[in-house]
Amino acid sequence: MPIVETMDLVRHHRLGRHDVRALDGISLGIERGEFVAVMGRSGSGKSTLLNLVGCLDRPTSGAVMLDGVEVSGVPERDLPRIRREKVGFIFQHFNLIPALTAVENVALPLKYAGVSSAVARGSATAMLEAVEMADRLSHRPGELSGGEQQRVAIARALVNEPAVVLADEPTGEVDSETAATIIRLMRDLNRSLGQTFLIVTHDSMVTDQTSRVIRLRDGRIESDTAVSG
Repeated sequence: MPIVETMDLVRHHRLGRHDVRALDGISLGIERGEFVAVMGRSGSGKSTLLNLVGCLDRPTSGAVMLDGVEVSGVPERDLPRIRREKVGFIFQHFNLIPALTAVENVALPLKYAGVSSAVARGSATAMLEAVEMADRLSHRPGELSGGEQQRVAIARALVNEPAVVLADEPTGEVDSETAATIIRLMRDLNRSLGQTFLIVTHDSMVTDQTSRVIRLRDGRIESDTAVSG
């Protein structure tokens, strides 16, 4: 069974008197351990797809299956728990808490899940070591470079061992050399941990590392191609 599956997924928005079709019948499956890029022009539906898979939005119609659960139909009150347990998020702008150290930022999802402070800190430290940030545990975001902040964000996304990591333009705020390092790191984690990644990107360098590229156009799948990443 795919770790992520969408079935005839539709999302419409009202814009004045117009009905905008952000997604118009998307059906796809992402297998456990895949490293997948989603590409397309602005307005093609990339971020809408990510938001629906990540339980940040509801479809107009159709269904989303996440790790065997039809999340598109669960009560609103259950969505925070599903996001916490099943999804890791990596954002373009890092979204780290400035007042917290690197290890405190990474430990935060575990603390929200009710894990003790000591266990959360131990797991966060181990994950920061995995992303080569062991010497930056006590640094706050303002003391880190953009690439280092994104490494912390990756560690935070992975610390709960989610079913899938959703990355929205993860290289958008760093230079090309740092971007290449970040993508190689994510690919290494995909291979070593078997972690599933779904990455929205405009960056062709990202797709050079992925095993599959899904291209969207006007809310529909234009192509879905396996590549040798």
